Amino acid sequence: MQPLIVTLKLDARTFEHFNRLREEHFPAHLNHLSAHLTLFHHLPGEERDTVEADLREAAPPAPVALQVTGLRSLGRGVAFDLVSPALDALRAELARRWARWLTPQDRQGFRPHVTVQNKVTPDEARALKALLTAGFSPFPAQGEAFQLWRYLEGPWALESTAPFGP
Repeated sequence: MQPLIVTLKLDARTFEHFNRLREEHFPAHLNHLSAHLTLFHHLPGEERDTVEADLREAAPPAPVALQVTGLRSLGRGVAFDLVSPALDALRAELARRWARWLTPQDRQGFRPHVTVQNKVTPDEARALKALLTAGFSPFPAQGEAFQLWRYLEGPWALESTAPFGP
């Protein structure tokens, strides 16, 4: 069974900003996804019911405050860094619940980011990072829900959403 992925749904304004940049700068033939903030990259597909129930139970009573703090070089791409102690705590709780399932990638330190470019030459990535950094000012954002996806060997299929709030 295909693995599961958990992302954070961003507020509409922030998502649209990041998604526009991704559509402009991610190689079109490789861009199967909208802009996203991944919380977990690979959970066992056969545990969907448990994962979904845990996401609903862990969803906070209100949106989570985020701060977009700057840009990060990915070597062959560029991402925006986000900071949120509340998101860090939510993810840590889920990681504790799912410890037996976590891959090495999901066990390593969590550094929230949204990738807007990847799989380009290092020169292209450096140029975009310089361009975006020149006009960047930190800004607030919100996380509004957990989203559960099924990995389909490239694209993802949305399985469910666990909203934050009533």
